[in-house]
Amino acid sequence: MLPNTGISGLKPATIPIAHGGDLGEVRRRFPDAPLPWIDLSTGINPVPYPVPDLPADAWTRLPSREALQALIDVAARRYDVDPAMIVAAPGTQALIQLLPRLLPRSRVAIVGPTYEEHEVSWRRHGHDVRVVDILPAGNADATVLVNPDNPTGRLIPPADLDAVAGLLVVDEAFIDFHPRAASVAGRSAVVLRSFGKTYGLAGLRLGFAVAERGLAARIRDELGPWAVPGPALEIGRRALADDDWLRATAARLDADGKRLDVLLQRAGFTLLGGTALFRLARHADAAGMADTLAARGIHVRRFAREPSWLRFGLPGGKAAFGRLADALGS
Repeated sequence: MLPNTGISGLKPATIPIAHGGDLGEVRRRFPDAPLPWIDLSTGINPVPYPVPDLPADAWTRLPSREALQALIDVAARRYDVDPAMIVAAPGTQALIQLLPRLLPRSRVAIVGPTYEEHEVSWRRHGHDVRVVDILPAGNADATVLVNPDNPTGRLIPPADLDAVAGLLVVDEAFIDFHPRAASVAGRSAVVLRSFGKTYGLAGLRLGFAVAERGLAARIRDELGPWAVPGPALEIGRRALADDDWLRATAARLDADGKRLDVLLQRAGFTLLGGTALFRLARHADAAGMADTLAARGIHVRRFAREPSWLRFGLPGGKAAFGRLADALGS
């Protein structure tokens, strides 16, 4: 039975989390920075999948069941799972906020510190949340982790997750460029998969949950009809079926990541980790370096909990790499 999720049962609003990708504050602080800004604060592919021409009815009609099923079928092949286990959603953020509504108030362990929206969402719905740094957490009804982790890039092997008791929620937003064996999709876990990060189309708002059939049906019911817009259904279907693009993108990101590593190390950074889409690095004067970059129109991710850390997304091409190299050298 679903828990009571009336407004009276919710926790008071929390302080908003500072996310990458919001340039407003840094633009106000550095109004004279050269344009255009280069936003390296997010882990989004800087070279997006080419958006195809769409049929007119993708915009003018309500999304059809046939179009949704076509997307689900392609996603099932991409993630190697039963189509009945997949739920399409308007971004994984919607799923992060939805899942805590489906459980009675529980003891929830979050492996972190990590992407903070997980903790905020579970606390908002009255769950007893604690952040842990090892697995298994013990005495937890549900365990949540980001794998590979954001921002460290730490990757926990699936075999190590088999010992986790209770509900296991694994956010695999950055796993697309790892071998299929790294994913726990299709196993005894709820897996969240992001489309926008890998395909560079975060504004499309498309993501997936992979869960056992009964839970998948509950998530589907909670989202309601027409959760994913027609253009996202069409673009997502084409992109997820494009194996050649994904292979070429993986090779490009690997080369660009190595190039970024060299730039950061030459500038005095110590590399701490990352994924195909970002690097985490430490610097003795991280705040000063971030300000230096911002003054030159380059936005990177800071961390209040770890002030010596900065996260760098990959620059999107020769010109962006050149500006970053110049700014780091200065």
